Amino acid sequence: MTEPVQNVTNETLESIAANGMWADGLTFTPEVVQVARALLAAVRGVAPAGVLPPELQEVVDTVRGGAAVEITQIPGADGVMLSALTVKLNGDEPRPVVVVPAGWSPLGWLPFVWTYLTLAVDGYHVLAYTPRGLGTPGEITTSQGFIDVAGEKDRADGHRVLDYAQELFGPSAIGMLGESYGSGLSQLIAATDPVARVSAVVALSTWGNLATSLYDNGTRHLAAMKLLVDFTGGTPGKPEEKFDPDTLRILDLFERGENMDEVVAWGLDRSPETFVELTNSHGIATFMSNTWHETLFPVNEMLDTFNRLTVPKRLNVWIGNHGAPEAAGLVGIPLGFPFPGLLTPMREARDWLDIHLRGIDRSQSEPVSNQIMFTYRTQPITGGAQRITEPAQREPKIDWSQVSTETERWYLGNGGGDGTLLPKPETGWTRSFTVGDGEAAATSATAVAEFLKTGQRECYGNPQLYRVGDFERDRLLIWQTEPLTGGRRVRGIPSLHLSVGSTAPAATLVAYLFDVAPDGTARIITHEPCTLFELVQPEQRVVRWRLQGACYDIPDGHRLALVVNGYDKLYSYSPPGTTTITSPEYAESYLDLELG
Repeated sequence: MTEPVQNVTNETLESIAANGMWADGLTFTPEVVQVARALLAAVRGVAPAGVLPPELQEVVDTVRGGAAVEITQIPGADGVMLSALTVKLNGDEPRPVVVVPAGWSPLGWLPFVWTYLTLAVDGYHVLAYTPRGLGTPGEITTSQGFIDVAGEKDRADGHRVLDYAQELFGPSAIGMLGESYGSGLSQLIAATDPVARVSAVVALSTWGNLATSLYDNGTRHLAAMKLLVDFTGGTPGKPEEKFDPDTLRILDLFERGENMDEVVAWGLDRSPETFVELTNSHGIATFMSNTWHETLFPVNEMLDTFNRLTVPKRLNVWIGNHGAPEAAGLVGIPLGFPFPGLLTPMREARDWLDIHLRGIDRSQSEPVSNQIMFTYRTQPITGGAQRITEPAQREPKIDWSQVSTETERWYLGNGGGDGTLLPKPETGWTRSFTVGDGEAAATSATAVAEFLKTGQRECYGNPQLYRVGDFERDRLLIWQTEPLTGGRRVRGIPSLHLSVGSTAPAATLVAYLFDVAPDGTARIITHEPCTLFELVQPEQRVVRWRLQGACYDIPDGHRLALVVNGYDKLYSYSPPGTTTITSPEYAESYLDLELG
């Protein structure tokens, strides 16, 4: 690597433990990169003495004494050279290998060096590689070619990597582990391998259906796509450096919202859900994790895929956003360093490999484990934030179908100021809000303040607080319950049924559910957009859509609030106009809340 190696101190590790791994967008914090570069230099024997604290140095010494570490190039399917790191254990005893496709990052396989070294300590050969096209030119972790976005070329590359791993290691079994982009690649490569060599997959912060991750309910997830395009290692504003003409055309169609059927077909070809029958027929034991407030790969599309798996499977859903729960265990925090439970997500992921690649009996709960939002206990720390002292509650279930046990219907009513949520229908009313042009329609009711950082903070004990009283009533509508006696155990996927009209030919609706405390502060439970097209005045269109899944305990005496506006910075939006919601007889507007 071209940058100098800096000493890793306890303060460096404390920063990661307290703040997570994300800086801006999909970039890693300087501390994460500092740890990765130091680990890599140390295991290659080129680091100055004392560059690592004792806990990390002990792992490096163990690997150096029992394995050979190499940085190499692996030929891809069409001669494209893929940057790779291999850790080959000494001795002739057959050992399993874990293949790790890197996530979507200009740093390629670099950030997770800690994971590769600790897997080797556990008894695995390791092969980590950067998928084609990703990386910063001139860095040793960069691979050649254009980014294929988990398409046919990426899958063929993965099969060549499996060939290489088989020849180099002669493994007793093959597993794959990936985070984010690497997680989808792991599922796709394993499923489509012609000779079915992969026994187990760990897919962290993963997707099941890329098409619905990026475009669902008529709404494009513009911020997610922009984030991906911007963080490839190429020159900002020059995507042609990283994507071939065919992919650039798809990206352009997506940005303009044209020929979306073609974009959807492109996404489906890159979806593990499309190949789920191959996963099932190959018997690939599959571990999936995601987060309730995921903004890259929303949880519902992953749940749909998980529910179709008939192989041994495991699902963990955590508080937070993309990558936050697994971060510390991926990038290098020793045991005992952070708050309780911080390393649990990666420990359980690695237990899955031990069970299915090494035959080790690891105690695991039921196949589905949901962390209940914000049930952790915290205490104040310097700077005004909170640190977790007791992890959030988790609920094990045999299957996702057991998460919810009943559905409670709340009808939208008129009310004197804000609207009301009622147990019985109230019809004949009309409520409207104005939608400005683009950001002029923005309100303080938003899914996240910052794309990944908001969810990272809530994962670490600091959920975003809203004030319902500050919401802009001219640009949104609010319906609230009375204080809920006994609270509510929200468990599952809420859905919304509305009668909608607009003065514009299209209308975007972004629905949010909030838990409102007696003092007026609120926390977000879930949200989801929906866009209607070809609207004609004065007709009202009846629409039903699912919000993202949630497990959330609303305390006794709190209110449930439904907020609907016309703009969120995460999504595409409709033209300016006035959006109207009504509740006519026989087509009442209501919210279905799944409880458990």
